[in-house]
Amino acid sequence: MATATRKKPPAAAPNLTVQAHSVSRALNLIGDRWTLLLLYCLFLGVNRYSELLAMTGMARSVLANRLQRLQKAGLLRRRRYQQNPPRDEYFLSECGADLHDVACAVIGWDRRWHYDAKSPMHRLRHAVCGREFTPQQHCAACGERVEARDVEWRSGPGAGLDPHPGPRAHRRSSIAAEDIDAAHPIMQRSFDILGDRWTAMTVAAAFYRHRRFGEFQQALGIASNILADRLARLVELEVLSREEDAREGYRLSEQGRDLFPIIVALIRWGDRWLAGAKGPPLLLVHRSCGQALRPRVGCDRCGGEVGAGEMLLSGARRRALGMR
Repeated sequence: MATATRKKPPAAAPNLTVQAHSVSRALNLIGDRWTLLLLYCLFLGVNRYSELLAMTGMARSVLANRLQRLQKAGLLRRRRYQQNPPRDEYFLSECGADLHDVACAVIGWDRRWHYDAKSPMHRLRHAVCGREFTPQQHCAACGERVEARDVEWRSGPGAGLDPHPGPRAHRRSSIAAEDIDAAHPIMQRSFDILGDRWTAMTVAAAFYRHRRFGEFQQALGIASNILADRLARLVELEVLSREEDAREGYRLSEQGRDLFPIIVALIRWGDRWLAGAKGPPLLLVHRSCGQALRPRVGCDRCGGEVGAGEMLLSGARRRALGMR
């Protein structure tokens, strides 16, 4: 009698929807190392194609791809400054320039935890008080500094499901040290976390109170092998800690909790530019004053607000970077 061959169960269908979050929507646009490096240069005032090519060390095809993608998303505008031969320069649009708060939050975290005196973004001066400073996040309603434990999370009118973002058209990017001009050191640790979409989204999920492997997987709609890799990487980077009792899962470390201003800044930007007609998926309430959290960037030296265009490089650093 022939033995019946046991068929393998069909592979589980991919999760076609994920919880709607402005962070994930934002990271689908900018959560890539080369894209972040390009935005980094544009915030420094490097605008011309030839200068971007020299400063980043990107292949021409990679630079053209990222510029085109950011233009299509509405973050950049292009201007031709020479006709023969044709030469272009690129500027942040209103949408792109509005990433100012995200940039400040990234700089603040990187400066506090991985200070490098050679990094131009770690030696910024506040235009108002003239001193080198570390950006901080404050509540616009009451003026207090805001940390993760000070905020309550609530579902917003746009809560629900988003289509699964799906795989990227390109592999996870990496930036080798030798690719970057030695005169232009980047904030490598921040790029390690934010320059990979799944890594950054895993951090965001940890702020949404997810702890166990299954909770992360359900919230993110991520393949188990990719999630295991990103969790291990975040433990290695000391952003997450693994609980002694495996059933308790993962928790944000002190360094991880200090990423909170970046998550809030991404939420604010995503709510403004990427939210649907229903409104934001999440609402954040500042417990101290009871008001909806409207974050603003503050200077740790004078306490004043740091507006767009008020983060300055020293004249020496501008000359070292070859900026006009």
